[in-house]
Amino acid sequence: MAQAVRGSCPDAGVTVVPVAPNERCQAVTRMTGYQAKVGPNRSLYQAPADGRIVAWTVALGKPGPKQTAFFQDRFGTSSMATVVVLDPGKKLSRRVVAKATLVTLNPFFGSVAQFPLTRTLPIKKGQYIALTVSTWAPLLQVGLGNDTSWRSSRAGDSCNDITSQSALVGRRTATAFPCLYRGVRLTYSATFISNPAPA
Repeated sequence: MAQAVRGSCPDAGVTVVPVAPNERCQAVTRMTGYQAKVGPNRSLYQAPADGRIVAWTVALGKPGPKQTAFFQDRFGTSSMATVVVLDPGKKLSRRVVAKATLVTLNPFFGSVAQFPLTRTLPIKKGQYIALTVSTWAPLLQVGLGNDTSWRSSRAGDSCNDITSQSALVGRRTATAFPCLYRGVRLTYSATFISNPAPA
């Protein structure tokens, strides 16, 4: 099982910081999602070349006792998440081609945690690095500009359904990602290492 390391993540690709509840941090529930755009950058969460994901990082809010109880009563005692590699299909179809083990996040609330992977994830150029939350996780930063957005695996007519399980877990490995949330960021990143160039 991956060991978490508190602190910043060098070479993670993006800068993430822990945010407290009063700093407009909210939780996401039961979904797989990926950051579609951060400012003008639409490819920040797509592999620039063939390579491997060797670690992932998440900046977590620190929910208070009442907030924690609310989420635990509805979505599960443990906050659990991991990263997955998504292969883009036609239109907004995405398919899981690699995934890391789910990690319990509760011990790391209010901090930035990095999880080195004991089994690194192969990723090809253009594939997405996404986040799967099987229960709930306080890693949603809101109040950003409309040029920042993310997509989720929820059905197009249920984008605001936070209770149904839409995460790509178990045998569910493919779906469309029609739901777009503007002005919001999932506070995760990944450490990517490209494959060596042929000799």
